[in-house]
Amino acid sequence: MSDLQLQILHKLDALGEIKSTLEVFPELDPQVILSALNSLKAHSKLEYTKEDKLFYTLTKEGSEIIENGSHEVKLLQLINKFGKLQIKDVMTHMGPDGKMGQARAFKNGWIVKNKDNELSLSDKISSVDEVSDETKELLLKIQKDDLAGISDKVLNELKKRKLIAPKKQTSFHVVKGSDFSTELTKLETDLTSEMVASGSYKDLKFKPYNFNSEGILPQSGALHPLNKVREEFRQIFFSMGFTEMPSNQYVETGFWNFDALYVPQQHPARDLQDTFYLKDPVKSDLPEDKTYIANIKAVHENGKYESIGYRYNWVPEESQKLVLRTHTTAISAAMLKDLAKDPKPTRLFSIDRVFRNEAVDATHLAEFHQVEGVLADYDITLGDLIQFMEEFFAKMGVTGLRFKSTYNPYTEPSLEIYSWHEGLGKWVEIGNSGMFRPEMTESMGLPKNLRVLGWGLSLERPTMIKYGVQNIRELLGHKVSLDFIENNPAARLDEDLYE
Repeated sequence: MSDLQLQILHKLDALGEIKSTLEVFPELDPQVILSALNSLKAHSKLEYTKEDKLFYTLTKEGSEIIENGSHEVKLLQLINKFGKLQIKDVMTHMGPDGKMGQARAFKNGWIVKNKDNELSLSDKISSVDEVSDETKELLLKIQKDDLAGISDKVLNELKKRKLIAPKKQTSFHVVKGSDFSTELTKLETDLTSEMVASGSYKDLKFKPYNFNSEGILPQSGALHPLNKVREEFRQIFFSMGFTEMPSNQYVETGFWNFDALYVPQQHPARDLQDTFYLKDPVKSDLPEDKTYIANIKAVHENGKYESIGYRYNWVPEESQKLVLRTHTTAISAAMLKDLAKDPKPTRLFSIDRVFRNEAVDATHLAEFHQVEGVLADYDITLGDLIQFMEEFFAKMGVTGLRFKSTYNPYTEPSLEIYSWHEGLGKWVEIGNSGMFRPEMTESMGLPKNLRVLGWGLSLERPTMIKYGVQNIRELLGHKVSLDFIENNPAARLDEDLYE
């Protein structure tokens, strides 16, 4: 037991109760007293209540006013001495205090100004000696801790003038507890086998369990919010019969990333300002299927499969350049080419990282994740695409979709997908979709009536909405808080995903 704890118990025993620790222990810091009281309360020696009192002390300027009078009264005496006083001379005689004195004297109606900028006493003043110095009298009352009759408005005005400073005074009212004594017995915290065997536990006192205390969090890893939402998307795809595509190859040739998708070689997306190209190695080989290469060359140059093409000379060397993939559709293209060996209905999806040469801001990074689905079946139509999109997004709680036609190089028709945003009060785009063009699928050797629809959306946007993240750099990169990762719950893609 500390000396302070012992002093408190003896004072409490002698007085019956301690009405104010400020009176009994005026020199001690309230925090030191509080620590001792809490320790004694844990042993049921006492109970206490905290009492806070607000009082005011005078600043240096406030003390000077009590001694010499307020600035406004000193200005009044100065004008009375000279009869009249030029405004420009006030600061000369009174220094910086003259400005406040002049303002207060005008407010009280004690002085007037003529056209020559001279100050003189107003008609309200018959004798300067009879003027009541209200500021000084208020400060005297506050000095004596007598706030009776002083309104909060007046106190705030004195605080603004920096004549008084508020201070909080903390004291404690202490009464005896259920197990009060002037001695403190150490409580046991654990029941040991030795205590049971010897029977000594019968004479010991045990510290009561605190069932409200929180245990120490175990050391463990935590899934990143992106991975939580990603897993939720994966389960939706699996529930609809999809197979996950291998997506761990970040580097692709321009062929799979662009040419196989019927993106022309002069398309702006292939510029350096939009795409990351590798310097070492610079290029890779094209697919071994010469017929497929010939088909791609034909659809780009002069057209094929009822297409007129882009009417330019297709250069194989451009297709061999290595890039960081700009979309996961490059994976879909390679998977569809393999499907041509044994054409049949199939459902594929991927969720992985893609790279764009974009300026970084609150909503854009140079890398992000794309969620992509591909569905191949015989004789499906645009209506099947719309129906499937409604079923897919309904599993995320997003209903009432709208579709708008758009342009994509490798899908026709193409549709942007919109959902109503309650927070913004408008329709917002949540994805892109379309039917893969014959120039793409038939070049691979897929049957003409085996049609393929695809759609995609980002992973970051729904994650940011779900977890209330305003800046994407707080979700990915060196600014991410580890507490944010560890403490966020599992994702549930319910109706608030796009709200």
